[in-house]
Amino acid sequence: MSFEAWTIFALFWVVFVTTPGPNAVNCISNGMSLPFPKAMLGVLAILTQASGFLILSALGVTALIATSPTAFFIAKLVGAGFLIWLGVRGWMNATKPAPASERPARHVYLHALAVATINPKSVAGYLAAFSQFVQPDVPIWQQMTVIMPTALVLTTLSYTGFTVLGAVMGKAALGAVFNTWVRRVMATCFMIYGVLLGASTAPSARG
Repeated sequence: MSFEAWTIFALFWVVFVTTPGPNAVNCISNGMSLPFPKAMLGVLAILTQASGFLILSALGVTALIATSPTAFFIAKLVGAGFLIWLGVRGWMNATKPAPASERPARHVYLHALAVATINPKSVAGYLAAFSQFVQPDVPIWQQMTVIMPTALVLTTLSYTGFTVLGAVMGKAALGAVFNTWVRRVMATCFMIYGVLLGASTAPSARG
């Protein structure tokens, strides 16, 4: 993966993991209600889910490339469409209050893992992201040596940040992170990414 391609992927992933959603709410709530070390179990659970989804996405993209370039292109369009849908939904939901849910301390890890796994953005977003940034003519696992550390480091920083916000700001953190205009800026980023990436040509080997 070239430095240019890595930069684009990293910027996309920053938007992907910092857009307020169930994982962010869970981390903020853990930070508010639990000792910090225990609250970080929620971040560990998200990283567990992210690692699994990254590997499954890589396997899925590999299968598509091996089966048919047309199938890969279709997946690319579907992924771009999903990013646009995330943006439209995020814009429409920007004025709604942050969701709340109960999280018993003894189930911090398993609850966070469940929240991350059933989150619609996570379920389809990983494959959507991979279909945009993976270079079909470069071995997928060679690219994963760059993609996976980048994604996991950014994911760790993002959700650790949400946990710290909860610990430091308490309930005020929810209001700050779920500010209507902050959420609309994030939603617009998804829509722009979806349009630009959907209109781009298939990735090629560079660098």
